[in-house]
Amino acid sequence: MDIQQHLEQQVKVALQELHEVSLESVEFQATRKEFEGDITIVVFPMLRQVKTNPVQLGEAIGNYLVANVSEVKAFNVVKGFLNLVIDDSVYLNFFNTIKDDENFGCASPKEGDKAVMVEYSSPNTNKPLHLGHIRNNLLGYAVAEIIKASGKKVYKTQIINDRGIHICKSMLAWQRFGNGETPASSGLKGDKLVGNYYVAFDIAYKEEISNLIAQGKTEDEAKKEAPILLEAQEMLRKWEAGDEEVVSLWKTMNQWVYDGFEVTYKNLGVDFDSYYYESNTYLLGKDNIEEGLAKGVFFKKEDGSVWCDLSDEGLDEKLVLRSDGTAVYMTQDIGTAIQRVKDNADVGGMIYTVGNEQDYHFKVLFLILKKLGYDWADNLHHLSYGMVDLPSGKMKSREGTVVDADDLMVEMTSTAREISQELGKLDGYSQEQKEELYKIIGLGALKYYVLKVDPKKRILFDPKESVDFNGNSGPFIMMAYVRTKSILRKTDFDISQEVKVGEINPKEKQLIKQLQSYPDVIQLAAKNQNPALIANYVYDFVKDYNSFYQSVSILGESDLNIKTFRVQLSKKVGEVIKNAFSLLGINVPERM
Repeated sequence: MDIQQHLEQQVKVALQELHEVSLESVEFQATRKEFEGDITIVVFPMLRQVKTNPVQLGEAIGNYLVANVSEVKAFNVVKGFLNLVIDDSVYLNFFNTIKDDENFGCASPKEGDKAVMVEYSSPNTNKPLHLGHIRNNLLGYAVAEIIKASGKKVYKTQIINDRGIHICKSMLAWQRFGNGETPASSGLKGDKLVGNYYVAFDIAYKEEISNLIAQGKTEDEAKKEAPILLEAQEMLRKWEAGDEEVVSLWKTMNQWVYDGFEVTYKNLGVDFDSYYYESNTYLLGKDNIEEGLAKGVFFKKEDGSVWCDLSDEGLDEKLVLRSDGTAVYMTQDIGTAIQRVKDNADVGGMIYTVGNEQDYHFKVLFLILKKLGYDWADNLHHLSYGMVDLPSGKMKSREGTVVDADDLMVEMTSTAREISQELGKLDGYSQEQKEELYKIIGLGALKYYVLKVDPKKRILFDPKESVDFNGNSGPFIMMAYVRTKSILRKTDFDISQEVKVGEINPKEKQLIKQLQSYPDVIQLAAKNQNPALIANYVYDFVKDYNSFYQSVSILGESDLNIKTFRVQLSKKVGEVIKNAFSLLGINVPERM
């Protein structure tokens, strides 16, 4: 039983003895730093059952606990908050139980628990991944890792949008302007090569629109009648009809893109357990619509189109099948969700990492799946996130003004190199070691900058600010980890034994309290699907460690017991930093 559970029992006994009242629960919170204490009991909720002054009630409970609970050494009351000072032995005992636990903070899956499927990335195959995809990938990967650490089995997946008019635009432009160019002949990654032809299509399309307007067409007419667009639409019809030549080109160019994506994913440090392709799923869902019609979930209009009436849920009518029998995106999303559970029978919920412009779509999707009677539909979540902006403004793929993901990672490495060289702390490193370090720092800085922000908030991304070694940044936290490793390298005595120290100072106690909260932070971050809770925890943790490091002597301490304890504490701090960063997909360097 931990101290909080023990205190809850004793507070309930106190209220029974003092006021003959049975409390259902006791509310705790961490003591605010400006007050003395370690754990705070919130007295206000008790006033519903005990009609008295909150300060008097707090005093009475405090006196009872000091007299009857050996772990409570003192207390003070601030309005309706009872701040308890807990004996050092409680924290020392806790520390000794976790100091050798390599998996501290992380839980294991329980037998019979349902798995969670997390979808992220889900790109189009007509362009490279860009800055927006980076936030999507980092969020999805981190949420998957955090949920896994909370004790759930997790599947990471994506659906690749590999069909449609946008693909045909790149294909047609390559046919017209490519002269047989390939990734091998051009030296370009396949996704970049195909993306160039998507831009080339747009340039040619705009030129044709201008020519048609000059011939007397309206702008709307010109946009619809431009020959290159009509040809792309015809190519899409041929693809849907299974034309061998078109399908062959589609397979070839998509493979170029897949190969390019894999390089980007590897460099970004994200992975997937399964892939779904829209070309395989776009016909899914039609059978489910028929089943829904039979159940009365959907209704058919006079023109033959099929709809779902969600007005009772505060929404409107939603089209799920066109009058000509063709599917809409909602149709295939219904079918894909059902297919995923068929493919993975242990899946009990899904998380879709998609930008907030799709909030309405997912509300509708989840409601429809519930109406169709799937019990797992209660565990569907949209991990909705804000866009990423740059000081230069919005990005547009078809105009070629996006911030390419690969280019950004290179820029982050370059920025880390520039700042690290200014600091001049890499004596004795080979050039290869330096370059590897720059990559770790640069990519870690990027990931931390993106993930420290609540997913729902929009981000203005500043590469230089993200590599600040002094602010709330990835490199700042990495330096604390490196400091702990440096202490361990300089330690020339055995630190494996359990040490007996009589008391600990406030800085040491604060670090152990932070360690105590780590498992709860993981659970909370998993529940809220919010990696920022991990990022902000580790930043506060590092600030506390830096304060401890500057306030006490570690290796210079004369008392061997105290010195050993402080090295053990530093070692554990380093392990938790590394573990927390791994949940965010961030590597840490051993030296800086």
